Amino acid sequence: MECTTLQSKVRFCFFIGLCCFTAGNSLQSTDTLQVFDLAGQWDIRNSDNSTVLQGQVPGCVHTALHERGIIKDPYFGFNDLSYKWIIKDEWIYSKSFKLPPEIRHWQKVTLVCDGIDTVSSIFLNNIPIGKTDNMFDRYTIDITTAVKENNYIEVRFRSAVDWAKERSLESPYVIPPECPPEVQNGECHGNFIRKNVTIHLWWPNGYGEQTGYNMTTIFAFEGDNYVENASKVYFRSVELVEEPIVDSPGLSFYFKINGVPIFLKGSNWIPADSFQDRITSDKLRILLQSVVEANMNTLRVWGGGVYESDEFYKMCDELGIMVWQDFMFACALYPTSHWFLDTVKKEVLHQVRRLRSHPSIIIWSGNNENEAAMAEDWFSIPSTLRDVFTQNYLTLYIKVIRELVLQMDESRPFLASSPTNGKETIKENWLAKNPYDHLYGDIHYYNYMADCWDWKEFPKARFASEYGFQSWPSFSTLDKVSLRDDWSYISNFSSHRQHHLNGNKEMLIQAALHYKMPLSSDPVIEFQHTLYLTQVMQAQCVKLQTEFYRQSQNEIISGEGHTMGALYWQLNDIWQAPSWSSIEYGGKWKMLHYYAKNFFAPVVASAFEDNDILHIYGVSDLLQNQSFKLVVKLYNWNSMVSASQNITEEFVINARSSVPIYKQSIPELLKLSGSTKQNSVVVFYLLHQGQEYGPRNWHFLSSLKDAMGLLKPNITVSVSREKEMFIFKLETFSVAPFVWLDVWDIPGRFSDNGFLMTDKTKTVQFYPWKATTVDELKRLLTVTSLRDIY
Repeated sequence: MECTTLQSKVRFCFFIGLCCFTAGNSLQSTDTLQVFDLAGQWDIRNSDNSTVLQGQVPGCVHTALHERGIIKDPYFGFNDLSYKWIIKDEWIYSKSFKLPPEIRHWQKVTLVCDGIDTVSSIFLNNIPIGKTDNMFDRYTIDITTAVKENNYIEVRFRSAVDWAKERSLESPYVIPPECPPEVQNGECHGNFIRKNVTIHLWWPNGYGEQTGYNMTTIFAFEGDNYVENASKVYFRSVELVEEPIVDSPGLSFYFKINGVPIFLKGSNWIPADSFQDRITSDKLRILLQSVVEANMNTLRVWGGGVYESDEFYKMCDELGIMVWQDFMFACALYPTSHWFLDTVKKEVLHQVRRLRSHPSIIIWSGNNENEAAMAEDWFSIPSTLRDVFTQNYLTLYIKVIRELVLQMDESRPFLASSPTNGKETIKENWLAKNPYDHLYGDIHYYNYMADCWDWKEFPKARFASEYGFQSWPSFSTLDKVSLRDDWSYISNFSSHRQHHLNGNKEMLIQAALHYKMPLSSDPVIEFQHTLYLTQVMQAQCVKLQTEFYRQSQNEIISGEGHTMGALYWQLNDIWQAPSWSSIEYGGKWKMLHYYAKNFFAPVVASAFEDNDILHIYGVSDLLQNQSFKLVVKLYNWNSMVSASQNITEEFVINARSSVPIYKQSIPELLKLSGSTKQNSVVVFYLLHQGQEYGPRNWHFLSSLKDAMGLLKPNITVSVSREKEMFIFKLETFSVAPFVWLDVWDIPGRFSDNGFLMTDKTKTVQFYPWKATTVDELKRLLTVTSLRDIY
């Protein structure tokens, strides 16, 4: 979705989310103060009363309309266009209430609102008694008289985007009254007693436990009155290391957590739904648990989305997921007028205060790609205005956002943008000539037309914070929002769902480089097979690119390398459509996410070829050196007996490193078995103390569209139950690449999927996310391999 549409829809969902009544003589007196939460059912109507309904608060107009049957699913078909009228109207929420009789004698009743949107004016009995100027303020409004007379509250709100176009805000930034005026930014500090104790640190996923300590904070007032607050406390340190590297003219760019250098493995997070009230705890848990199960340790919260919920960051703390946190500025030129900077200050102060206690957040970034936009002149700024926009950039991100962050949080590094050259960008007065420089900072890299099997196309950068390829979601996901006439790759529906220019065409061009295109007399089957092939293409492309980055962490070639982070774009989806995600809207894993589980494994072997030489690297995230052997097998496509096998001598992969472990002439390898590149594939894996260690991997010696002897495998599957999981036993009659198990819309994940099957049998586990049965799984199961689609 377009950024402005997404932002306005999301902010619809936040209105009056944290409003409550307080009644009593004193807001500080716990023996008299009572709080009445206004969450629950409200009356809703539009500006001319033509639409009247009831809905929940916290909530969203769209979901309320949908739940009452006034509109259909906003995500179905072309409904996102049909329902634009909703966001253009004004919507009024109202609620009658009755306070208990014992409250009537109290002197004061107030309405307290945290996080009301920038679009509301509050009315009681149609008389405005207050207004909100920013969604990051707290507002306390005396409504004693109104409560006694009518017991009625009404809130009106409109689109934040439309409203902002019509008005400018001139409200000065005010330090909260509970803080002394000499305290900057409303930061109040008390006296604490420090004791020497032994503590356990918080570690990222894969490096240790996420130990936290329960803490109770007591705020005491006059007499015996007090307020208690329970919280969780974690201990960890973070450092962004930018220092000279031997044999390189640039600087390093990597993170140390608790003094340990860590390769950041993960993806980029976008809003999980346009309607935030639809994101339940269970849905959030499935997505974040899927991050951990894919051996990731990091998510980048993208600056074109939203600041995520407290629950999101709490789960990241508990799961050991490090968070690269962008501020919400992306791919645009922003104003620096007084009223706008005032709202930015409030936004930054609110978010840093809210989030800085979370150990999962390891870095603040001022924006997404705006430094690059300036360097490459994305918006065709006239030369006469170049200096003006340069100063605007420096004012917003350096003088305002950066200075506020540094004042409030000295525990984390701050970057002005992503991508950026880090310290080198600072030397160039915060706007580098080339923010994509491979010798500094982080990069974003996309090249859909180059051959993704060619590792020489990939940048050997210090840190890759965005890269990726698109694919379509599965047919079961699209089926929920489409009709039979939509089930074609060239349908109007397919074009409408694609929000990346030429995206559908680029996927097919990339796929055609190495695979035969689907062909069927049934157009629906051809469409389904095309969806499958885009997932094959995406998974293999991102696999090869990520393996290249992990291989490069200890190498410097021509000054480039020392890569210490790989965050592909993107993890999740906001609706049912083609995108770069590895998880579909609804939580279903694409083939890419299963591949991520393998290419992000703590210990992996990965390969590439150069000038007819096969190179295999061993990569380890372990905290200690470990000895291994490598098994290398060659299979012909038409045989399930390996044509050759080699087991190396024992070698050591040092802790947190990548090393070459195998080098072989491909012509010599083929000569030993009488094979050719077109009729064979290399399979390899590690052994530790005689046992397989880590995932199996493969290297295709030729494009699969040129594969000789690739047969239809006629795979059969039996399904059984073992406690809370299900066992799928597969049997194949030939070597089968990209074997894909699909159980339609039964929520859950397999232990492995999209794999190369070289053994006659294979066992896979299925972990359901809700109750299901063997019979239901059998009925909905389909099995597809590459040879089955043509």
